[in-house]
Amino acid sequence: MNAHSTPILSVHNLQKTFPVKRSLIERLKGQPEQRVMALNDVSLAIGKGETVAIVGESGCGKSTLARCLVRLHGIDNGRVLFQGQDIGALQGSALRAYNRRAQMIFQDPYSSLNPRMTIGQTLAEALVVNRICRRSETQQRIRELLGLVNLPADAADRYPREFSGGQRQRIGIARALAVEPELLIADEILSALDVSVQAQIINLLLQLQEKLRLSLIFVSHDLRVVRYISHRIVVMYLGSIVEVGETEEIFSNPRHPYTRALLAAAPEVGQKRDGGKAVITGELPSPLSPPSGCAFHPRCALAIDRCRQERPALRPRSATRQDACLLQDE
Repeated sequence: MNAHSTPILSVHNLQKTFPVKRSLIERLKGQPEQRVMALNDVSLAIGKGETVAIVGESGCGKSTLARCLVRLHGIDNGRVLFQGQDIGALQGSALRAYNRRAQMIFQDPYSSLNPRMTIGQTLAEALVVNRICRRSETQQRIRELLGLVNLPADAADRYPREFSGGQRQRIGIARALAVEPELLIADEILSALDVSVQAQIINLLLQLQEKLRLSLIFVSHDLRVVRYISHRIVVMYLGSIVEVGETEEIFSNPRHPYTRALLAAAPEVGQKRDGGKAVITGELPSPLSPPSGCAFHPRCALAIDRCRQERPALRPRSATRQDACLLQDE
């Protein structure tokens, strides 16, 4: 987070596990339930008006983190504070107020839109239920919301099936904006879209953030896009944060070998590949049996004996940089 910005949301030592489904025979034998660690001691902060990108391979925990931030998942340990309030302790009207102020946009907007409701009915429902405006003002507000996401006013009379993927994503953004949030969490919202449509959605989010002074958490596996939308990047690997830094610092001087490998593997990041020196090898380890020491060491060409034995902590290296790499200590 920028030293001069005020945190709107902060995460402290977050842990989240999920039970592993047991077979009937395992249950009959009374074998103990196993739990997989999805998030392990995650801490970060998002400033007002800031965009933070959370990046990593599929299975690294970034979408789980996003869902924990809006309480779609409970957490096992740690705290999530929104403007100083612990969201885990919120109930009733206080929880409803938080749900308004922190909105999530999903990867597949079609599955989250009611196919039997027109777009106008979907937006009106959000406005009326949350008492955003008087009923007499609802239609005007719907037109304003559609205009914000560059959709025509007559889109209100149509159904989700009548729109393209990019248009549906705009509708998802409009619905999130309907309740006048302060924080948007976008979970892989570009992954199913063509590159040209991705660029349009990125430009739209940039315009909305500037106009509405939104804070944005942008979850993605695609480093091509986060460079153009984020102020800072958080790199996750196997449920933990391995590097944090301002976007241009990460791209120009990645410190963790995993970050370097992600950048080397990403096409069209505006740089030539580094001769393949840092390409990721092997598969993401199973979170059921994570490696000892640094979780990345089985795939890291630079690993030393210490990496195999000692789990690195996320340490500050400067006012704007953190990483969890023992090689930086050497």
